[in-house]
Amino acid sequence: MAPDTQTAENKQIMNKNTTKSETSRRLGRLAPVVALTAFFAGCAHVPNPTPQDPWESYNRSMFQFNEAFDKALFKPIATGYKQLTPEPARNCIHNIFANMADLWASVNSFLQGRGHDGVNMLGRVLFNSTMGLGGCIDVASMNGSQRISNDFGVTLGVWGFKPGPYVVLPFIGSSNVRDAAGIGTMFAAGASSYTPIMAIDNVPLRNTILGVAAVDLRASLLDADDLVDRIALDRYSFIRDAFIQRRQSLVQGSRVDPDAPYGTLPDYSDDELPDYSDDEEAPAAPASGSAPATP
Repeated sequence: MAPDTQTAENKQIMNKNTTKSETSRRLGRLAPVVALTAFFAGCAHVPNPTPQDPWESYNRSMFQFNEAFDKALFKPIATGYKQLTPEPARNCIHNIFANMADLWASVNSFLQGRGHDGVNMLGRVLFNSTMGLGGCIDVASMNGSQRISNDFGVTLGVWGFKPGPYVVLPFIGSSNVRDAAGIGTMFAAGASSYTPIMAIDNVPLRNTILGVAAVDLRASLLDADDLVDRIALDRYSFIRDAFIQRRQSLVQGSRVDPDAPYGTLPDYSDDELPDYSDDEEAPAAPASGSAPATP
């Protein structure tokens, strides 16, 4: 056998072994997640789940796992980031990622047939990308052009797909069958607000930017988390109900505050209480034993 042929065969064998080892590593990384999901699916049992949450037994267990993981890792990092990073820098970083999300929201608005919203969101992106220094400054909001929350899950809802049961995804949190399918389709097609980041060839730089995006997203939820802790008797039920109502509003085309991830809470303050006093003084009752007055 010629040396060149033997060398080529050796390279092919090495490439196959490398591919197998990479596949084994990827499966090894997914195995703990799958095992944890299966484990938590059988931990809790809810005898009478609500109709919109038939998988509540699994969801509550996964919710507890996500909460524990968040408190151990993401929340401390996000809290430190918020405390150590100056507010102008945090706002700039948040606005840049929000500007990329606005472009994806514009695409989904056009897919939904909501051309007016799509044009407005595209105008926001162009305005903030130029006058706002690449999105660092949200000049569009300063001039009255408000952000519209949108994603492919909402698009599927506008197209007529039902939300399906509520489900808590590992590490992601609240979702439903329709939105989970939207997330899977989005990543499979490589079309999302993170597409410009994923196009970066420098892997360390790309991963660093994705990490900053994750920390920025978690930091933006700190105030909402504190509010839920103060007012919610059952944190799981509160977040579930708020998520379901918010997604319904987005599909119906209602304006939803993009900075209120758990929905817009009602204002229970009442500056003016009703006056229950009688306008006219009631006549005094006759004394006991006295004769009634004659006309």
